Amino acid sequence: MRLLVTRPQENGERTAAVLRARGHTVILAPLLYIEAIAAEFGPGPFAAVLTTSANAARAVAAHARIEELRGLPLYTVGRRSAEAAKSAGFAIVHSADGDAHDLIRMVVRELTGAAAPLLYLAGEERSVDLDAELARHGLKTPTAVVYRATAAERLPDEAEQAIAGGELDGVLHYSRRSAATFLRCAAAVTGLHTRALALSHFCLSAQVAEPLLAAGSLHVRVAPRPDKGALLELIAST
Repeated sequence: MRLLVTRPQENGERTAAVLRARGHTVILAPLLYIEAIAAEFGPGPFAAVLTTSANAARAVAAHARIEELRGLPLYTVGRRSAEAAKSAGFAIVHSADGDAHDLIRMVVRELTGAAAPLLYLAGEERSVDLDAELARHGLKTPTAVVYRATAAERLPDEAEQAIAGGELDGVLHYSRRSAATFLRCAAAVTGLHTRALALSHFCLSAQVAEPLLAAGSLHVRVAPRPDKGALLELIAST
């Protein structure tokens, strides 16, 4: 298949390499650019660290207090974010193998009654209020914003030309915001929005698919599990 990958550059290159190894033709179109933020964590101590994105672990890897955090157990949503945490030096990493709601359930099950707060390393924009959800179970979860994702204003020229020329079969979407950004960028070029909607859209989760369905796309497919392996399986089954 001829596919467009909309992930941030580093993640997109890894995904593209896997897809090309499987015989697909790939164009990269990073729609979100990740920038680390020098966050304040508060005094601590903390019982554990929580993340809902691989970007959080990467962003905090050079933080002045990283050694203090590396000794704590880290709970995260899935395998990709768990791998990023291990690469950042966290030795005790627990993956919920799902999404933020699966993470909440795991944390409630394993950490309810923790004497110290849990530190949530977050992005500037969040789809789930982890602090509020965990507070219902008596857990204190101060949030430290450690990165922001800046949205692109236009698709790369190569991507615009491929869509306009009918040279693509599908698009991979890994976040709700990147899917919405894709639609906005396509709408910025006369005639491109209709062609963009006509493509097959492979989405990591139902939440990711929402902007595409709302825009009227008739070719949206959602991975059976919210992880990259399931998304690749979805493409292979097409």
